[in-house]
Amino acid sequence: MKISPRRAEWGTHMSVTNTHFGAEKISRMLSGRKAVYFLGIGGITMSSMAHITKTMGYRVGGSDRTLSPLTERLAKEGIEIFCGHDASHLDGYDALIYTVAVRDDTPELVRARAEGLPVISRADYLGYLMRGYTHRVGLAGMHGKSTTTSMTTEIFLAAGADPTVISGAELSSIDGAYRVGGRENFIFEACEYMDSFLDFYPTVAAVLNIEMDHVDYFKSMAQIKHSFRAYIDKTVGCGCAVLNADDDNVCDMAEGFGGSVLTFGIRRAADVTAKNITYDRGRASFDLCHGSMKKHVTLAVCGEHNVYNALAAAACAILCGIPSGAIVTGLGNFRGAKRRLEFKGKLGGADVYDDYAHHPTEIAATLDAARQMGYDRVICVYQPHTYSRTKGLFDEFAAALGKADLPILCDIYAARETDTLGVSSELLAKATRGAVYMESFDRIADYLREHARAGDLILTMGAGDIAKLAGLLLGGK
Repeated sequence: MKISPRRAEWGTHMSVTNTHFGAEKISRMLSGRKAVYFLGIGGITMSSMAHITKTMGYRVGGSDRTLSPLTERLAKEGIEIFCGHDASHLDGYDALIYTVAVRDDTPELVRARAEGLPVISRADYLGYLMRGYTHRVGLAGMHGKSTTTSMTTEIFLAAGADPTVISGAELSSIDGAYRVGGRENFIFEACEYMDSFLDFYPTVAAVLNIEMDHVDYFKSMAQIKHSFRAYIDKTVGCGCAVLNADDDNVCDMAEGFGGSVLTFGIRRAADVTAKNITYDRGRASFDLCHGSMKKHVTLAVCGEHNVYNALAAAACAILCGIPSGAIVTGLGNFRGAKRRLEFKGKLGGADVYDDYAHHPTEIAATLDAARQMGYDRVICVYQPHTYSRTKGLFDEFAAALGKADLPILCDIYAARETDTLGVSSELLAKATRGAVYMESFDRIADYLREHARAGDLILTMGAGDIAKLAGLLLGGK
């Protein structure tokens, strides 16, 4: 076990792209290799793959810009961790896996290419890893992937099915965002960005919903539907697609699909459905129905969107032979994933929550759920994520944020982007009913300390670093 403090800055060149070797070629590329290096090892998917690779008997190491609880966990498993980047870190390694977040001049990547080592992208390698599992359950869609992956995980755990899991959000029952289990069941979040999910091999391919998003990559709804269709096509002859019958875009995408399908929904006829839905402070209870099966489910999480997530998770479990009792128990056990309407603490008499929503539909669903929870006032502090998404969905953001009693906008989190495209949070605030713009977390915190009152729900929201604000409000918690 080793953690090295050696540091180097990211390069200034262009980002790398995904490889598409496929599982069979990767198997040949890695034949005889003994040590695998993960470039960008601190990410959720990269750290989980590093752990899985370690259990396969390889020497494993990797680097990232900063250390984190994820890298500390890997170090405890005997994985060599470097902080920063240097070509010498690759000494003794004979294959490299990278995330597309790195730059093409990162020292380890430059050296690996120069020496002719196998160099494989994250998504491509994940597809290779999952081929060894019997049931490969992929959760795809523009919204709800992490929550549904977490619900599915709880169901499999309740059944004693020992799943291996890779999620986009931390789950308390597995003490993180991934779990290394047996070789029977692999549950994973299938991300559509840059068509990453087309490198995967699901036997159960769920599509929760389809909308316009990632406008820096997807240029049209037709392109998005084409990608999702290619994703479910992977199940033809070896599995089943799980589709939301209430989503028009999902139905259009699947028109003429020749594979097996199991549908879920509430409003239209579906194979797996929820009947007699009631809400108690936003938390749903319903009868889960599939064929002759009828089981009562009570969720501990809020909102109609989570009923859909639960139906999708149940459908996936049914296809994998999970007993109905375990489905009910698992859904009831689910207490929410990290940063999904997560209670953080109290500011005076107000309750502070945090959420990852960064698309108008997600924002609207989360605010609808928050309004069902019985608070007098919902204050939403939103940090837009990327200029391209904010500009491309500007009117939709304004409408969704207007569901809050008081929307507060802070500056756009640029992530990978540099071009502002002429859009700003100040402009979005002007277009949103009742909204105000504040330029810093400190100013927002001061305002909320002065004006928040008992009966308020304060919701920090976004995919950037907005979660820091909740910590600031709660004194660093």
